[in-house]
Amino acid sequence: MFRRLALAALSLCVAAPLAAQTFPQRPVTLAVGFAPGGSTDIASRLISERFAANLGPEARVLVENRPGASGTVASDWLRRQAPDGHTLMLIEVSSHAIVPAALQGGTNFDPIADFTHIAMIGTAPMILITSPSFPATTAQEAIARMRASRPEQYAYATSGVGSIPHLGVEMLALQIGARFTHVPYRSGGLMLTAIHQGEGQFGIAVLASAAGQVRGGLVRGLAVTSRERFPSFPEIPTLNEAAMPGFELTTWNMIIGPPNMPPAVVAQLNRALVATAGEAAIRERLLQAGVLPWSDPNTPETTRAFLAAEVRKYQDVVARTGIRLER
Repeated sequence: MFRRLALAALSLCVAAPLAAQTFPQRPVTLAVGFAPGGSTDIASRLISERFAANLGPEARVLVENRPGASGTVASDWLRRQAPDGHTLMLIEVSSHAIVPAALQGGTNFDPIADFTHIAMIGTAPMILITSPSFPATTAQEAIARMRASRPEQYAYATSGVGSIPHLGVEMLALQIGARFTHVPYRSGGLMLTAIHQGEGQFGIAVLASAAGQVRGGLVRGLAVTSRERFPSFPEIPTLNEAAMPGFELTTWNMIIGPPNMPPAVVAQLNRALVATAGEAAIRERLLQAGVLPWSDPNTPETTRAFLAAEVRKYQDVVARTGIRLER
């Protein structure tokens, strides 16, 4: 009897640490640093269900919007969370490359040192869009009007100061020698509504945010900013071929976590994310939403290296455009 009790107690002691190592033990929070309706929010909701299924039969992934300061509020919050894999974030170029490069005094976090980089989801071009009432129906006509405009004659809308739509228009203005009035909004969704209603006459939006409005005619899509035309919008020319030789600007989405996450948990999350992005149905949904699914090697190491290269690139872009952000 005593021996059976001792063996039972021993088995419980062995099982306890094994159970403690099981991941996930509760729902995984996937934070988004922007309000609902923007490109990162759209991408997070497209992948969340299949991400959960690939993570485990009982796994759940809950998307949580934490908007503010071009995604940096959520980033600063993430780095202080427990590194157990249950709190992650879908990030994009603004919060982890543009703002750290352009903000006076820098951000409260280091985009490389203060996070665990897990996997890429995809890349996305931007798209030059105008209000339906804007007096131009092609990229060539729009750029010609902008070149000839008086300073601040046209107002452009963005998803926030320091966002990639903000940087995109400033790059455009620098290249054509024009000056516009900046009207920032809190999200990509609000930006698109403003352009549809004419509060902002034009903008450079993330295609993943604007795809539905372009298809529905709520805004006019004139040109994408990638090197090649986007597969799901083959009729829309590139800005490079239409009016601005050499102009290229893309954004991206990746999954990160707090610093010092256990390697085994990181590997499990990476496998689930790579499997999700590789599913035919998910790839098609991402393409229709304006996101080109990641197809290059996709490991935590390659993800970290990609971000490091992007940080260096936008430090150079910020230096050339002269954009400076204030707290």
